[in-house]
Amino acid sequence: MQYRKDKKGRDLSLLGYGCMRFTRKGNAIDLDKAEREVTAAIEGGVNYLDTAYIYPGSEAAVGEILRRNGRRDQVYLATKLPHYLIKSVEGAEKIFREELRRLGTDHIDYYLMHMLTDAATWGKLKALGIEDWIAGKLEAGEIRNIGFSYHGSAPVFKQLVDAYHWDFCQIQYNYMDETSQAGVEGLRHAHAKGLPTVIMEPLRGGRLVDLLPQSAKALFQPDGLTPAALAFKWLYDQPEVTCVLSGMSSMEMVRENLALASACTPGCMTEEDRALVERVRAEIQAHVKVGCTGCGYCMPCPKGVDIPGTFRCYNAMYSEGKASGRRDYLQCTAMRQAPSSASQCVGCGKCEGHCPQQLPVRQLLRQAAGELETISYKAAKWGIQTFKLW
Repeated sequence: MQYRKDKKGRDLSLLGYGCMRFTRKGNAIDLDKAEREVTAAIEGGVNYLDTAYIYPGSEAAVGEILRRNGRRDQVYLATKLPHYLIKSVEGAEKIFREELRRLGTDHIDYYLMHMLTDAATWGKLKALGIEDWIAGKLEAGEIRNIGFSYHGSAPVFKQLVDAYHWDFCQIQYNYMDETSQAGVEGLRHAHAKGLPTVIMEPLRGGRLVDLLPQSAKALFQPDGLTPAALAFKWLYDQPEVTCVLSGMSSMEMVRENLALASACTPGCMTEEDRALVERVRAEIQAHVKVGCTGCGYCMPCPKGVDIPGTFRCYNAMYSEGKASGRRDYLQCTAMRQAPSSASQCVGCGKCEGHCPQQLPVRQLLRQAAGELETISYKAAKWGIQTFKLW
């Protein structure tokens, strides 16, 4: 297993265990199966386990697995505060105590503000007194490192990185998100600030494996890298990446991921590997609806529309599935104090004058809004804004 340093010099395993996708039997986690897989990963050198308050049954399962095997002192536990569910620091304290009980521990090694969406949301939490609450937990040793997880654009991510003295952060990042979400721009900004970065969605929820277009799958040779191996190797090649989470749900996945994380170091990508990434990207992009490169020249929109983000999610509907694109769109446009929905476009045309691809942005935004902003989206957005869940 390869290890990379956190902000305080601790060794974090390059491969982390994402505990959201344990195999389930009906409504319950198959605890015995999860135990075998987590234990094998720990024995293979994994020392970072990531869970969250809102992952059904996950925290309790992780706590029980560690208790059964006496492994708590061999791993770093990461879990998250669902700040969108609290109205006070008393609410945060109640949830935190419940998380400690579920996990069977007296401290959390890496604690995240879950899905922190923008600087305004952090400002709201500060107004509640969250900074003093965090400081108390750090001083008492109940929280050892404080960070945040993020879905959204690079400019807003950089604002959040600069807004507080974080110990680490977590972003969605993979070879299809290199110039979207926080992207390589955000990754390098965090690294320049000395901030370790944990990577989630390295396979875009499996969509860079099982849901690849057939034309992309055909590019992989039987005796070469698998789609999953290529995606992980692309990440491990980058020294700015600290730890990559994988939601492993089979022993085969555990073994393959352990082997990769033991062999891959910065610079491990060959020219052939890079060429394969480009060919796979091209096949995925051939199935998209909008030829947006995510350059951001159209931004900022006077009405706050996230134009590149909208087109990325619109494309994902057709390259990865409608549910996937719509879920990402909800996260990136509605779950924030200032929504950035495509329907906010007033047709001023400022964006079109700056688009290098000369796209009919206004027309495409109307099309995207028509398909992405379903009744369910509008109801969720209303609830988020009404009850200030951002």
